[in-house]
Amino acid sequence: MKRVLMLVEGQTEERFVKDVLQPHLLTWGVYAEPKIIATRRIKSGGQFKGGITQFRKVEDDLRRLLGDTGAAMVTTVFDYYKFPKDFTGWEDVTARQPAQRVDQLEQAMERYFNHPRFHSYFMLHEYEALLFTSPETIAKTLNEPARGQELQSIRDACSGPEKINEGEETHPSRRLENLFPGYRKPLHGPLIIGRIGLNQVRASCPHFNDWLCALEALGTTQ
Repeated sequence: MKRVLMLVEGQTEERFVKDVLQPHLLTWGVYAEPKIIATRRIKSGGQFKGGITQFRKVEDDLRRLLGDTGAAMVTTVFDYYKFPKDFTGWEDVTARQPAQRVDQLEQAMERYFNHPRFHSYFMLHEYEALLFTSPETIAKTLNEPARGQELQSIRDACSGPEKINEGEETHPSRRLENLFPGYRKPLHGPLIIGRIGLNQVRASCPHFNDWLCALEALGTTQ
């Protein structure tokens, strides 16, 4: 069994790993272990978890995880949207298209840490993009099935879930919040993904699928 440490942004991503990715990857002989990023540590030994405001916090946690020699891989589950600009690798992110920019950012992260067991992954543009795999499931889960067509129109206009853009008022989570004021990411995000199903998500989200394929490749069984 190969063990993978996943540094995640918060409780939503932690649940996504535990409820969706972990059972799937176990069939490949891979155990996914989520670790929520520590935003601040205190002298008493406690820590506040969730959210990324400075790259230094990312670096501290990743270097700590990379020190675990029992892990076959250390990876990230971060949103590309609003990743801290104090990361020096941003200077290498020059492409105009978001998909290429994310690839460049991931490569810059891997060059920065220069570790053979590190595999960088950023969600295009954020976790909620994956939910747009099935607009109908979003609407039904949030008890407003009539809004399914509005969500489908958003997806169609952007040519796919991972292409929904990163504007202040148009990034995926903002679109959901505007249509569903009761949307709560930690509660509804993993629930919707679970109902959609991993196979459907990966078929609609090629960047996510590439990352999942790399995780599966660590294992020996299916």
